[in-house]
Amino acid sequence: MSDSPDFPLRRSVRSYVVRAGRMGPGQTRALALWGPQFIVPYAPQPLDATRLFGRAAPLVLEIGFGMGDATAAIAQAMPGSDFIGVEVHTPGVGALLKHIGEKGLTNVRIISHDAVEVLEHMIAPESLAGVHVFFPDPWHKKKHHKRRLIQSEFAGLLVTRLAPAGYLHCATDWQPYAQQMLEVLSAQPLLTNTAAGFAPKPDYRPLTKFENRGLKLGHGVWDLVFTKT
Repeated sequence: MSDSPDFPLRRSVRSYVVRAGRMGPGQTRALALWGPQFIVPYAPQPLDATRLFGRAAPLVLEIGFGMGDATAAIAQAMPGSDFIGVEVHTPGVGALLKHIGEKGLTNVRIISHDAVEVLEHMIAPESLAGVHVFFPDPWHKKKHHKRRLIQSEFAGLLVTRLAPAGYLHCATDWQPYAQQMLEVLSAQPLLTNTAAGFAPKPDYRPLTKFENRGLKLGHGVWDLVFTKT
């Protein structure tokens, strides 16, 4: 089976903007100390996850892990699974590496590259037990909606990478984007919603500081959990 879908995505529009950001001393140190061990260079060929992690275990991909707080917490709570985080912002990569070093995590690897190209070329079909997409940029302005990550073509690509019974978990604090996600994922013939609409927050997803602040102010958060049939 080919490592690429039958409908390769053309990325004329990116779903992110690379911002330089400020690297703190801890992040810089972590990048130098832990980067060589835990950052996987992009290469247009399928990963051998068993060789990469030194074991056969369920593999979960997280797209856009931000500063890595949730990634590290989930990986620590689920030592029986392996996690690959994809993030293009260097400060976030440094922050997750700092978590990895401080918590002694061995079940996390990082790819700092465009998520579509990673999925197309590095993730083999039906190899993922799960995919996490937490709080992707909602691109509020209508003219920027085309930059939103969760759209039909991308969802179709994700489905090809999920193993049967694998799950896709998205979360957002922007209701219009939540509704779009619900419509897009519900239209995928191989995905089944685990809830009648939006899902209760799964226990494994920790509340972020940002999310906690928003909830105290009365802001909503919407989770969507679909499984591949």
